[in-house]
Amino acid sequence: MLLFALLPARPAAAGEPPPEPADYRQDAYRAPTPATLAGARVLAVDAAAAIWRAGGAFFIDVLPRPPRPANLPAGTVWRDPPHASIPGAVWLANVGFGALSADTEAYFRAGLAEVSRGDVNAPLVIFCQRECWMSWNAAKRALAYGYRNVSWFPDGTDGWAQAGLPLAPLEPRP
Repeated sequence: MLLFALLPARPAAAGEPPPEPADYRQDAYRAPTPATLAGARVLAVDAAAAIWRAGGAFFIDVLPRPPRPANLPAGTVWRDPPHASIPGAVWLANVGFGALSADTEAYFRAGLAEVSRGDVNAPLVIFCQRECWMSWNAAKRALAYGYRNVSWFPDGTDGWAQAGLPLAPLEPRP
């Protein structure tokens, strides 16, 4: 019986979403994501769009900010490339990694508190891009922080744009 406990979990069959891990994804963030997130509601594009149109939730984009290229000469001005997102969303950059620094965790907690106005029951829709573990990790982390009305939108801005829904320029929350 102990032998079965030591065997790795069965990998997903081709075309099947991977199983939901017990902890945060730590690497290879652009890869197929699970179909579920325990404790969260998973939204398809139509459901996310209906909530957005009704103004029924706070949309939180967790796309990471692109890092400054290491090979830029000293003194070169670096500007982030433009980011288009769901209109009205708040961009909390870099909060979807598997492990967060204390500063990034504090930034995420403060951003969620500001967006939700301190209400752990406020409806939150957390997204990134399609097949991006950043949003899965961030939604899981919001649940761990005690937020009770978390929705995960796995198709993110890719699915939103593909459905012909509007995008708008977005700057990250400082």
